[in-house]
Amino acid sequence: MNWWFAILSFATVALVVGALVRPLGDYLAWVYTSRKDWRIERGAYRLLGVDSRSEQTWQAYLRSVLLFSLVGLLLLYGMQRLQPLLPQALGLPAPSEHLAFNTAASFVGNTNWQSYAPESTLGYAVQMAGLAVQNFTSAAVGMAVAIALVRGLAARRSGTIGNFWVDLVRGLVRVLLPIAFVAALVLLVGGVVQNFAGFTEVRTLAGATQSIPGGPVASQEAIKLLGTNGGGFFNANSAHPFENPTGWTNLFEIVLMLMIPFALTRTFGRMVGDTRQGTAVLAVMALLFTASFTILLMLEAGGGGPAPQLAGGAMEGKEQRFGIIGSTLFATTSTGTSTGAVNSMHDSYTALGGMLPMLNMMLGEVSPGGVGSGLYGILVLAIIAVFVAGLLIGRTPEYLGKKIGPREIKLASLYILISPTLVLAGTALSFAIPGVRDSVTGTSILNHGVHGTSEVLYAFTSAANNNGSAFAGLTASTPWLDWALGTAILLGRFIPIALVLALAGSFARQDRIPATAGTLPTHRPLFVGMLASVTVLVTALTFFPVLTLGPLAEGLR
Repeated sequence: MNWWFAILSFATVALVVGALVRPLGDYLAWVYTSRKDWRIERGAYRLLGVDSRSEQTWQAYLRSVLLFSLVGLLLLYGMQRLQPLLPQALGLPAPSEHLAFNTAASFVGNTNWQSYAPESTLGYAVQMAGLAVQNFTSAAVGMAVAIALVRGLAARRSGTIGNFWVDLVRGLVRVLLPIAFVAALVLLVGGVVQNFAGFTEVRTLAGATQSIPGGPVASQEAIKLLGTNGGGFFNANSAHPFENPTGWTNLFEIVLMLMIPFALTRTFGRMVGDTRQGTAVLAVMALLFTASFTILLMLEAGGGGPAPQLAGGAMEGKEQRFGIIGSTLFATTSTGTSTGAVNSMHDSYTALGGMLPMLNMMLGEVSPGGVGSGLYGILVLAIIAVFVAGLLIGRTPEYLGKKIGPREIKLASLYILISPTLVLAGTALSFAIPGVRDSVTGTSILNHGVHGTSEVLYAFTSAANNNGSAFAGLTASTPWLDWALGTAILLGRFIPIALVLALAGSFARQDRIPATAGTLPTHRPLFVGMLASVTVLVTALTFFPVLTLGPLAEGLR
């Protein structure tokens, strides 16, 4: 393998994303702090009956998030069940009840897990007016919650954390829509299709006929990546040449996934009045991302056996136009950002290589995490790290001038327990309940034994962490997996959001305490190393036992 090309590819992405962090982060800070509303925004507020100058408590903010998401869930479910009555249905039938629930929960929860082949299951109306719309709104919800937490940390006894409806509309109008429009045009130039051609019958060289699907792909591809949603217009996802045709479009799509999560660290620093704090968080995210990519690249390039050695690495399940470098960089990005899009089949990675995308999700997807969710996830871990440091030096822990008392540490602890509980409980139930176990192991798992365990573990890890990628060997379109994974998606999305908003409200009620000689500096390399260590240790202690039953057992035997 050409290691210089690997370094060049990584450096290109790092330079482009690094160049965007400051201007985009500053722009996002302006978006969420500006007192001036645009005309189109004022129209939206009148339609919603919202006073854009009113502030909400965390309870009111949470109610707004849940109400908005519930309406989106019901609308998307209804659109799928009524698909034959909609225009541009392409003659496709309505999905089953359990599949429609799973899909609605997935897209509303910014997960985009797909238990179906999209091009042969959903028509253009559902794809565009249902799935693509939720790609925008779910991403805007994630950013709004992150900004609410930052406001809580920056507030001085206000007791309020902003207005959800204002944050939602501004995230859509000022951020996601314009950037996605430009990104879609770039993808069109790169060869991504955008049409309403339906299915085109062609004759192959062998004399057979083949049905080639078309569709409005570029517009959906842009927001699925920019909003760290995932999913795909086609079953092959970003491995399909109509979604990701060339090497440079692959790098462009990687940049789309990384730009907002990394830029939000700058936004955080600007809004709390200390850009060094944002730089420290950025450093932790970049450190974890670089380590994950490096290890995954080495594992896939050094795959054992004669076939990988002749191919120059473990090429099974990877597109030749991307190779190992483009595939592992995309896999690290999509699982580190909660995007869930794939340009290679993670089920075909080496045993230990397949564990790395799983670990990216188990970290809480903070390297750099999803749009909004990555920032509030790593800030919760920062609170845990500060609390641990406070215990070591015998002082009341503080973060950005806010005391971390029993209430705050309980909320942070509950946050980091939600995902492991859902992952481990879902995996255990899938193998423990006789009827469920028989359906899962008999019809869903392609590869039995320890690799089959990895397939199910990966699925619940992806669902509970709102990622959406999958080990392709698992057939998830069964009633149990649709209901169980859909439930894990909703709980894994909205319980953490509730805890984060409760934290924001708790901090917003406090005044800021001036730093003293005993205050832990949270902008220096020492804290960067501490936060990275806490992130890794929490994951290792929680998931190591179950990993020994799956990828570790397979890779070390």
